[in-house]
Amino acid sequence: MEQTDPVKTIKNAVGMAGGAVLLAPISFPVLHALTGVAVAGLGLFAAGTVVVKTVSALTGGPNPTKENNGAC
Repeated sequence: MEQTDPVKTIKNAVGMAGGAVLLAPISFPVLHALTGVAVAGLGLFAAGTVVVKTVSALTGGPNPTKENNGAC
């Protein structure tokens, strides 16, 4: 069984904790921005779907997002 050096173990733990402390102030704004992009994308997708359905309902035409494979 191999013995581990306690000084090396503590040094690694402190290094990892220090990195986490340094990245913590940066991670919250980045996470907030990513969730904002996801919510905005979902909103744009929903708005686009509503526009396509509204236009196809008003014009009486087929849904342009679906292929018409010869069916009526």
